[in-house]
Amino acid sequence: MVSLLDVRPADRVLEVGFGPGLAITELARLATRGHVHGSDHSEVMVRRASRHNADAIRAGRVELVRAPAERLPAFGEPFDAVLAVNTVGFWPDPAERLRDLRCLLRPGGRIALASQPRCPGAARATTARAAVELQDLRAEAGFAGFRTETLPLDPPVACVVAVNPALDPRGQGGQDG
Repeated sequence: MVSLLDVRPADRVLEVGFGPGLAITELARLATRGHVHGSDHSEVMVRRASRHNADAIRAGRVELVRAPAERLPAFGEPFDAVLAVNTVGFWPDPAERLRDLRCLLRPGGRIALASQPRCPGAARATTARAAVELQDLRAEAGFAGFRTETLPLDPPVACVVAVNPALDPRGQGGQDG
């Protein structure tokens, strides 16, 4: 998932729902002159990810906070990239949360959303439905220029990558693609 975001050395990146912090580590490795923020609703995950990323936190390159997707803190400058893996389905009003994230992205900023269905009997068809749901939410939130990738895990992972096309983050402007 991280590789799909094309993170550059000076990027400011946000991961929503970082869990144990494995992607945070990879994001910090790529954004060597940038900054990585993470938000997770679980105090347990914040502690675990903080231990896992202690060096980058001490160096001031990573900041992790406990906050649910519907109450993200102010982060200051806009982000270049946002990542959310297996969390969108847990958000209240996911389209509204994606609009909130779009407000945090600079124009041209990238977002990557992933879903690996974990329901009993999940298979390629379940993942395909998850991809369509992510694509629809992305469009409803005003993101454009998307591509969909399927990672060949068991069950497969649907990944939707899109861009923030315009200055108006409340869904005005931009073209779908």
